[in-house]
Amino acid sequence: MLTIKRLDISEARLLIAGAAEKAQNIGVPMCIAIVDESGNLIAFERMDGGKTSSVIVAQDKAFTAAAAKKATHDYNTVNVPGSLAFGIHTEVGGRISSVGGGLPVMVNGEVVGGIGLSSGTPQQDMDCAQAGLDFFAAQSA
Repeated sequence: MLTIKRLDISEARLLIAGAAEKAQNIGVPMCIAIVDESGNLIAFERMDGGKTSSVIVAQDKAFTAAAAKKATHDYNTVNVPGSLAFGIHTEVGGRISSVGGGLPVMVNGEVVGGIGLSSGTPQQDMDCAQAGLDFFAAQSA
């Protein structure tokens, strides 16, 4: 039998709070998605002004980070013509994202969920996702 660890709603809200604070600080309203270890949505926030096109993108970034257990920008570096991983973004019904902004949520070395952000540049999305992780870690310590 498997024992599965996953984020709960209060932890998801911590991740959103940390990411949203960073987004406010840089002046970029974001769409923020939090998923469980399987990539299923737990919580979502579209900040006032977050792009409507980013609603699904943020969710796909979080899905990728959790289900694949790696940052979306890691796929970006290998999803180029000539690479054996080229085309990975077409898998799972096109849900695999190779755009920066999706990070796995780790607790004690295990992936327990994912965070995905969209509406800024890939670097802004990555920075806000990391801020969510940092805030979560600080609150969980």
